[in-house]
Amino acid sequence: MAFQALTDYERQRLENIRRNDEMMAALKLQSKASELSAASKRQRLETKSEKVYPKTKPRNETPMVLRRSLRARGISPDAKKVVDELPEPATKIRKSDTKSKPSPRVLGPVEMIEVCSERESHRSLIESILSISNKSLLSRSVEDDVKEGNGTFPNEIKTEGGGDGNCLKMEPNDNYPNLVKTETEELTSDTKGHLMSSFKMEHKNDGSCIKPASLVLNADNIARVVPGRIMAVKFFPCRDSRMIVVGNKFGEVGFWNADHEAEEGNGVYLYHPHSGPISGISIQRHALSKVHTSCYDGFIRLLDVEKEMFDLVYRNEDTVYSLSQQSNDANCLYFADGRGGLNIWDRRTGNCPMEWTLHEDRINSIDFNVENCNIMATSSSDGTACIWDLRSVNTEKPKTLKTISHKRAIHSAYFSPSGRFLATTSFDDNVGISGGVNFKDTLMIPHDNQTGRWISSFRAIWGWDDSYIFIGNMKRAVDVISRAQRKRVFVLQSPNISAIPCRFDAHPYDVGTLAGATSGGQVYMWTMSRDI
Repeated sequence: MAFQALTDYERQRLENIRRNDEMMAALKLQSKASELSAASKRQRLETKSEKVYPKTKPRNETPMVLRRSLRARGISPDAKKVVDELPEPATKIRKSDTKSKPSPRVLGPVEMIEVCSERESHRSLIESILSISNKSLLSRSVEDDVKEGNGTFPNEIKTEGGGDGNCLKMEPNDNYPNLVKTETEELTSDTKGHLMSSFKMEHKNDGSCIKPASLVLNADNIARVVPGRIMAVKFFPCRDSRMIVVGNKFGEVGFWNADHEAEEGNGVYLYHPHSGPISGISIQRHALSKVHTSCYDGFIRLLDVEKEMFDLVYRNEDTVYSLSQQSNDANCLYFADGRGGLNIWDRRTGNCPMEWTLHEDRINSIDFNVENCNIMATSSSDGTACIWDLRSVNTEKPKTLKTISHKRAIHSAYFSPSGRFLATTSFDDNVGISGGVNFKDTLMIPHDNQTGRWISSFRAIWGWDDSYIFIGNMKRAVDVISRAQRKRVFVLQSPNISAIPCRFDAHPYDVGTLAGATSGGQVYMWTMSRDI
């Protein structure tokens, strides 16, 4: 290729380039730029690497161990070797302002403070229940002193109208003729001072029936006790208190002290001892500091307020659907599990001496006759409710005293306060009432029981005598059914009701006090109006 001479402009341009390169080399600008570029690139790569590929903990890292007492973990104090081999993972306490989470299946006792929603209010509940329990013990002691005269309590409740159980009437006995207040008689000061400490006369009883129209719902008697659907509700069986305990579908147990003082907050206390829906609550009259709860997770726990512990008394691989106790026996628990099974757990031996298969499907409720605790009623999803005599139940082939049939699943079967009638609630849109000799007479009262999947099934309960049955209404109300008239005679309505009451309990001592629980965690408490 022929050599081409450079022009004066090109020679000047090359000279400028050479001179600039020498100047930059003297100032070391190129090396500084390279170092800055490399540092910036390295920083970007490190940031991207941390975001996409987070550091993971080594697999052989020693887990953090939560130190807890041997008593809280259900291990004997001398089993130190076992403790070393069973480290427990750390757990976090659920705060009250966070969403409810399922409780873990803890195989052993659980301290109340560990599953308490608000630790600040925990001590207040303990003191309230212990105070109620102590008052109840004192009250029973006074009752025993009164009974020493002739073996009967002076103001026992008797039925009026030929013993048909329609009305409640307060009648005096021979030893204490002045206990019943009439229009012309007053309680003597000596008698009043001796007996008024043992029982609380909430309402005057002139021998007439409780009128449904006298039940009112005040705004002060409403509380949201637990989050979510309530599965079971129960009054503490004591005269001087209106303490309510409920269980929801998340395994939480809530307490509401309706008699709390204003400075004590709202009187609501929340705990989370179970990992599934609560299926039953049982409280014995003579042991108010001990509350049994059963759960779909197969666990039965005993809340012992004196120990401040949820003890694990029984563990089952099957689902526990219902729980009950005889009123005169605190040692035995009757619970239903699996498909139609019923077990009896004895606290004295720590095992189940009796296991029966009574139904073809799950047992939804267990109830005992007040007059004879050996007579038991069960309701089942197989469409039958059965009455049993525990003294003659054959293990291989149990035989019922009476079987009441519905076309669909029966969710409850409860004896009346006198024990002479049985009320059943079924998904076939009927409430059944059985009575007469050996409960041979059964009548069906139509009622809409289609609650759907988001509302707990309706379960009709008796009031304070054999006159009325209370059951939820899909229009946010409570239907009152008269046994004598065989139909609905009244509807409890109130602008304060914002949800459908589906599960109920009547206070066993405070006549006219009715609790209704909703699927939104609310509890409504009706009381007797003194103006009617």
